[in-house]
Amino acid sequence: MKLRSAATTLIIILFAAILPCHSQISKTKPSLSAKGEAPAAAISIISLMSAHGCKSFADTLSASPAEKTFEDNVEGGVTIFCPTDDAMKSFSPKFKNLTADGKQSVLEYHGVPVYQSMSSLRTSNGLMNTLATDGANNYDFVVQNDGQDVTLKTKIVTGKITGTVFDKEPVAIFSIDEVLEPIELFKLAPTPAPAPAPTPEADAESPKPAGKKHKSPPAPASPADSPVASRKGKVAASTADKNGGFRFNGGAMVTPVLFIWFAHLLL
Repeated sequence: MKLRSAATTLIIILFAAILPCHSQISKTKPSLSAKGEAPAAAISIISLMSAHGCKSFADTLSASPAEKTFEDNVEGGVTIFCPTDDAMKSFSPKFKNLTADGKQSVLEYHGVPVYQSMSSLRTSNGLMNTLATDGANNYDFVVQNDGQDVTLKTKIVTGKITGTVFDKEPVAIFSIDEVLEPIELFKLAPTPAPAPAPTPEADAESPKPAGKKHKSPPAPASPADSPVASRKGKVAASTADKNGGFRFNGGAMVTPVLFIWFAHLLL
């Protein structure tokens, strides 16, 4: 009886000694998901983007309040489209001219509050809300696919997915070749107006090509001076001479005839 009691006491002492150690091990061992993956909270989106060609975007995001918006959506699911370093370099002058709120909105415009794998993006088309969407501020863009290519179209620019940075639910990160510009912050480039068609008035006023000018002959002062009248008078006179009669040429012949007639009377 005493032996059984001693054995029971020993077991209780050993159990009491082992239990705290097992509890301590459980606290220090990281928990794993059902798939054996690290929890979403352990994913560093900044580190992932920095290591895969989006360092400029990652650095800009880490210095902005927008980073918290991304981190708060990691556990529930988020898709991030990070512009490459070359794209950020080209966009830098525009980004610097934005207000603090505008900069935050542009960064949040590159995140979607739901997990989207590459396969789902390739089979979906249409409008997609972003982390910047807030009531009347739509801040959305259109996802379009053409075979294996996926493009993101705003009303200003079109970006194309160029690679996969990370794709494990609930987080997907894809690199794109353009910084997405929302219409809420940027204006469309004005379309050049077509040149106006020439009007008849413009044609009439346009200078004429230089050339030789021909002067018209002066109009005759009277019908008698015209070449036609002169030719008719000569023809009439010639006809009178041929017929043996005298020629009466207007007022020029009146005075000689009267003189001869008056002289004949005197004689």
